Amino acid sequence: MKTSTRDNALLWFGAAISLAEILSGTLLAPLGIARGLLAILLGHLIGGGLMYGCGRIGAQRQLPAMATTATAFGRRGAQWFAALNTVQLLGWTAVMIVTGAQAAQVFWPLSLSFWAVAIGAIIALWLLIGLQDLGKWNTVAVAALLIAVVFLSARFLIHGGAVTPSGSLSFGAALELTIAMPLSWLPLIADYTSQAAHPQRANTVSVWVYNATSSWMFAIGLAGAVLTGQTSIAGLMQGFGLGLVALVVIILSTITTTFLDVYSAGVSAALLTHLPAKWLALAVTLGGTAIAIFVPQSAYADFLYWISAVFVPLAVIQIVCAALHQRTTAA
Repeated sequence: MKTSTRDNALLWFGAAISLAEILSGTLLAPLGIARGLLAILLGHLIGGGLMYGCGRIGAQRQLPAMATTATAFGRRGAQWFAALNTVQLLGWTAVMIVTGAQAAQVFWPLSLSFWAVAIGAIIALWLLIGLQDLGKWNTVAVAALLIAVVFLSARFLIHGGAVTPSGSLSFGAALELTIAMPLSWLPLIADYTSQAAHPQRANTVSVWVYNATSSWMFAIGLAGAVLTGQTSIAGLMQGFGLGLVALVVIILSTITTTFLDVYSAGVSAALLTHLPAKWLALAVTLGGTAIAIFVPQSAYADFLYWISAVFVPLAVIQIVCAALHQRTTAA
């Protein structure tokens, strides 16, 4: 059963509503609102273009992301990148779970381990439902997220005033920071476009929905930091008296974003083994939850940024090779 274009749009809308996006937006506060928004829009146009190219390759060939690398790097190369992708997505799963748990702990102080296990368990439930059957549940989650972030945006708009941003940031550095967010999805997007009933349409809609929503989340972070002087999620939301709304955004955004990480990790790991991708994704969820609880985040954060850098040149080479192949075939 193939996924619909609507399912893909909702999936990427949920992925874009992320604590990481809002936090990244707060880092642009030294630029001020006008220049910060310009960096957000330009960065998402550039990063979104590369994201579209990678998704298009998967859509054309109806292959998951790491399988498409075989056309440029051969079968062994594809396996190598699949292994790297699995490792980095395991790490990012841990990062997302621990970030969500830390933020939820501020609003409802039970324990970090409790929140990590709770978030991991709901992600596992999302996986058991399955990508093809997730539509109605994802619709409910996305609807709740939409209401919450609209409310959050409205509170920012009526707040008024501004705090002089601290620190300094060049426009080029801000642009690079913004481009990095859509680039982080390059090794994943084809896993979903290849499963769509109308792959090319799903790719176009997914890229536009993700980048438009991500720009919105960056803008929320930017505006919140400029208006309140706060750069943490807890600080921003507590400053506006957002208790339950904040908790909804934190938990649901963590789940909908991390689901894409663990699902794609399962798909990549399946290229290396003969096991079903769903069960491998569940193993990644369990491993990511354990890392979030027992391993200090500082122990693997730098490694994750390093390994992620591998996939940017990979994506560019892939897109160029695909374009040359298409041109040769047409000739």
